Amino acid sequence: MEVAFFTEGGYSGKQPRNHPNARTEIAWMIALNANHFNIHSYINQSEKQYDLGILILPKKNLDKLMVGDFMGQMKNLCKKVAIMQEGPNWNWQDYSMEEQIWYFNTLCSVDFLFCHNYSDQKYYEGLTGQTTYVMPSLMIEDSIQTLLNYEQSGVMIGGNMTSWYGGFDSMMVAQEFGERIYAPSMGRKIEREEELDITHLPYMNWQRWICELRKAKYGVHLMRTHAAGTFALNCAYLGIPCIGYEGLDTQESCHPDLTVKVGDLKKARKIAERLRLDEDFYLYCSNLSKTKYKEHFSEEVYKSKIDKILKTEL
Repeated sequence: MEVAFFTEGGYSGKQPRNHPNARTEIAWMIALNANHFNIHSYINQSEKQYDLGILILPKKNLDKLMVGDFMGQMKNLCKKVAIMQEGPNWNWQDYSMEEQIWYFNTLCSVDFLFCHNYSDQKYYEGLTGQTTYVMPSLMIEDSIQTLLNYEQSGVMIGGNMTSWYGGFDSMMVAQEFGERIYAPSMGRKIEREEELDITHLPYMNWQRWICELRKAKYGVHLMRTHAAGTFALNCAYLGIPCIGYEGLDTQESCHPDLTVKVGDLKKARKIAERLRLDEDFYLYCSNLSKTKYKEHFSEEVYKSKIDKILKTEL
């Protein structure tokens, strides 16, 4: 079975298992042994017909796809075409009216849809009537299996000081631990964040990110914007208890005792206090997260779930 992904990525072909920047979409391609093509120049890159083409429509630059018969060309190239959710399910409603109509019609024109979370599945099926499957977030572990052991300390929060990441909320809860707070530098980082009592990590690839995250003892990611949930997933793989909001499959499945309703900072603070004071609870949450990661998000589990979907659809 030949699968191809089409995204805005500037790379092409199959990606190696030791890819240093194997983010979620690249991990999917590796696990499925799929080819990748840039979504804006795919026609010139391949004349081969694939059994399934998975499109990840960009958050921006939709106008480049709205010219000509984009979906007709995709269906000539692929026997079946699916769209994979990119970003939160509501993001497209900030597009222009013309782009919203095109986006909606495009969702309705494919054979089926993929999404990040079970809550997204209900959304897309209700919106379009299309059969929608959850594409679990994934890590390819090959390049990080020999991580150095560190004495874990400090709190890693999952994003910067914007509403998209909820960084200020995470910072306030992280202060409950009384330890140094760290944060990655993301594309939405704003000016003067460095003036806060936070140690900002520089921009880095995924492999280095996992190495830095490994040093943290606690994770806090109170992000209202729900998508792939990779922060909670990465923490679970490393056995780092992560406090986060419900709605993300990775958070709810791997950190069930540390998941709160959106906006419930009061409960989040109480959980942080318990993690700090109760060593048995900390170890329980740490070990549970690693177990749940293997049960729900290992590469073997991912392949099994996707194989069942492909057998149904193809």
